[in-house]
Amino acid sequence: MNAFDYFFENTSALDKEAVTGREPVSFSSLFANSSKTAARFKQIHGENNYVIILSENSGFFITVYLALMKSGNICVTLNPAIEPENLGKVLEKTGSTLAFISRKYQQRFGAYNFTVYDDLTLEKWCAEETTTDIPFPDPGFDGQRLAEIIFTSGSTGEQKGAMITHRNIIANSESIIEYLKLTSSDIIEVVMPFYYCYGLSLLHTHLRVGGAVHMNNSFIFIGSVIDDLNKYNCTGFAGVPSHFQILLRKTRDFKNTKFHSLRYVTQAGGKLHTAFIKEFIDAFPDVKFYVMYGQTEATARLSYLPPEMLRQKLGSLGRGIPGVTLKVVNEDGEPVKPGETGEIIAKGDNVMAGYFKDPETTAATIRNGWLYTGDMATVDDEGYIFMQSRAKEIIKVRGIRISPKEIEAVIVAYPGVIDCTITAEQDDITGEAIKATVVVNESDLDKFTADEIRQHCAGSLAAVKVPQIVTFDTRLNFNAAGKKSKY
Repeated sequence: MNAFDYFFENTSALDKEAVTGREPVSFSSLFANSSKTAARFKQIHGENNYVIILSENSGFFITVYLALMKSGNICVTLNPAIEPENLGKVLEKTGSTLAFISRKYQQRFGAYNFTVYDDLTLEKWCAEETTTDIPFPDPGFDGQRLAEIIFTSGSTGEQKGAMITHRNIIANSESIIEYLKLTSSDIIEVVMPFYYCYGLSLLHTHLRVGGAVHMNNSFIFIGSVIDDLNKYNCTGFAGVPSHFQILLRKTRDFKNTKFHSLRYVTQAGGKLHTAFIKEFIDAFPDVKFYVMYGQTEATARLSYLPPEMLRQKLGSLGRGIPGVTLKVVNEDGEPVKPGETGEIIAKGDNVMAGYFKDPETTAATIRNGWLYTGDMATVDDEGYIFMQSRAKEIIKVRGIRISPKEIEAVIVAYPGVIDCTITAEQDDITGEAIKATVVVNESDLDKFTADEIRQHCAGSLAAVKVPQIVTFDTRLNFNAAGKKSKY
């Protein structure tokens, strides 16, 4: 089964809303419009093309994304704010000459030599009288066929394209639906972009169960996010650490609001320090809080911590999701003992097919069927995994290996601190000096001193881990997906 047919297997004729908000769309309309678009695109261009999508979260994005999968083409979802240099690299690598670009971004990409389809084209195709039955050449359909390529951010080096198959999408969606217990009654508020695997997973799962998505593209206006949770009877909210940090400590409205429909929240996209988790579950004891872990290379999710285990295993990213096996191994590939640090590796049908046109990196990342994540962790006696740091993030001071996350967790627990980023500065004596960039509200800026932060750290950390340099900022640095950027 291809992913499109999987999504609409039980919902293609439903009049119920698949997308809520100002421009609601029913399942039946979404199915018809994406099928018509698939028919027209396939008639013109055939199959197996790498097709760029540049759009914010919208009905346009959803329809095109689904249509391309239905037509046997490969989606290349990109951030519409992508730098020209990086877009050029993607185009060169994929050989793509076809793109769906919403009118909002037409002018920005007018200089590129590819065939562009926009909102007006989509409206025209959807209005046409045409067949919606688009069979694949192979009736048995190989699930290993590519559905999409999701490029990594490239913040630490060359962009890599994770090749995601139809089977990957179906497997990961089934697992998430199972542990979140999603049903047709669920409505998720989406603040993350669909070009990000976390955002896409929200779309996938709710389409499959007959639930609904509500898109809010204005997280900077925190009030609208809070209001929409009640206005649209949202049962779920998903965010990365910065979303929860902003909601909890940049506004008083959030913790003082009663959410009459909210059943659960999920957090992934990096480690949220335990101080924020405690703050959330104390404020909303009836809302299930799911800590999750994943990677683009795993189609989104790899692990989750059941809410009922949250206080008992605070700080853990949980254990493997249904259908996924996780291990923490040493440099020899052997499972570590409880308390020892090793690398997280994963195996399951959600693991990507590899990196696009990069066999060497693929071979280094996927070994004997196992995905080597590059994330360092420990494991306890019951198999619960506790994230440390990526190997490349470790700081060495006087020859001692130090995890930035340990120091960050101590500092964000200090009253009034919104965020903290630990980095290394070159030091002639110690090799690397620890620098803490501490984020506070602008109104509180004059209330903090570097000595105050260092003294707080000294009460919980070894002397070698106390930051030598402390600076303050009022801005949370994060990208369009809400993921943290370095200062």
